[in-house]
Amino acid sequence: MDSVFVMPGTVAAPRGGILRDPHNRYETVREALSRIDKAARDMGLPNISDRLIEHNDTSDRRGPEVQYLEIFAVSIATHHMLVAEGVEPVAIVGQSIGELWALAAAGHLSVEDAARLAVARSEVLTRQSWDGKMLAVGVDGRRAESLAGLMDHPNLVLACENAPRQSVISGPRQLIEQVERVADTFGWPSLPLDVPHPTHTPAMAQAARDLRATAPRVPYGTGRWRVCSPWMGRDVGDDDPVDLVAGALTARVRMLHTIRELHAAGADAFVECGEWAVVTKFVEASIPGVRCVVPLSESDPVEAVRALAAESADAGPSSRYAVRVPVPAGAVATAPVAAAPTRVTVPAPTAPAPAPVSYVAPATPARAAPAVEAPAAASASVSVSDGLDYASVLAELQTLYGDFLGYPPDLLGEDDGLESELGVESLKQVVLLGRVSDQFDLPDLRSNSSLLSVGTLRRIAESVVAGRAEAAGR
Repeated sequence: MDSVFVMPGTVAAPRGGILRDPHNRYETVREALSRIDKAARDMGLPNISDRLIEHNDTSDRRGPEVQYLEIFAVSIATHHMLVAEGVEPVAIVGQSIGELWALAAAGHLSVEDAARLAVARSEVLTRQSWDGKMLAVGVDGRRAESLAGLMDHPNLVLACENAPRQSVISGPRQLIEQVERVADTFGWPSLPLDVPHPTHTPAMAQAARDLRATAPRVPYGTGRWRVCSPWMGRDVGDDDPVDLVAGALTARVRMLHTIRELHAAGADAFVECGEWAVVTKFVEASIPGVRCVVPLSESDPVEAVRALAAESADAGPSSRYAVRVPVPAGAVATAPVAAAPTRVTVPAPTAPAPAPVSYVAPATPARAAPAVEAPAAASASVSVSDGLDYASVLAELQTLYGDFLGYPPDLLGEDDGLESELGVESLKQVVLLGRVSDQFDLPDLRSNSSLLSVGTLRRIAESVVAGRAEAAGR
């Protein structure tokens, strides 16, 4: 079993005592927490681990810096617990500031340097004191971007694409409140996010400049595990850590695309290094049926980790990730692996710049079709089948839909519900049906609303075969 570790971003402060058992069981957890405590004290902050080890829920000392470091402590402790029990990741992914936790877990940064950089980030954001807000909206990224575009403000943007039906908009507080009212009018669920610092908007440009100017440059190692960056759309290489953290402040986080790229490359389990299922909820919504584990949310976290380790051992090693640990310069390799670091790179997510989209209610997707253009990244041509048989048409549809959605074609079952099981929302189905219509020269197909209401590749393939047969008989 190939597991990806996912690190949450800004979530609620952890419960008191959440790390008591891992702290008592694992030396590596105790060491990591001790290093975070020392870094915190050096910066004039209280010990971070005390409240997390003891059943102590006092919050009088908590500010944003302490909250970030507590989240970091929980993430890094969970990572060490997993590795100690024999569960090693093929990649580590972080959501927003969680990318910093991922760099530390992978060994690219020391725990102390990650803690110092997290605090420096918090301090520049606090100094900017921007009156912004973030709003989660239960629609896909394209609709969320259209919603933000209605206000026509440069700092009101789609900030995160988390799942097929979960996006985050970031912007000035007053405009976010207007967006929330518009979403409610259309019946789209929304939820204001309680975060100390709204980010992922051009409004954070000054904070990003300040961070680059004031944060101490930190040593950067080769790391033991691969780290995938959802905002850069690629693996982290020799990028400067300060530039990475600063760049993320103004960039969009494309978690949905990163998750699907990893799954397409062979990852079949996602493990959340946090207290609750946050990022793994996005994973489950993006890849139906995938294995997700959140050890700290279980009644017995250690048993949950050991069960996962047993599954991984039964599955055996995967050749897709045969080399996971780069050999540091100057080290002597004692096993038959390449002497130079081998980095397995996830292809950059192919999410294009969205085309202009008319703002439509979800109940009327068919009327939105003229206003939607096919994304450039999904424009690779697929040759039209010369035959009219069902199997060849289905194969072409699987390729077309797979290219568009980022799925391997063989994962698209002919009877899978496009929306209910694969998470393809109605507006994307309109786009795809239009492409099928053009590819098979069946102009009437794009107006067949029944293929949208209960969409499966089987129904579409059968309609194509019937339409082509009718056209040939004319």
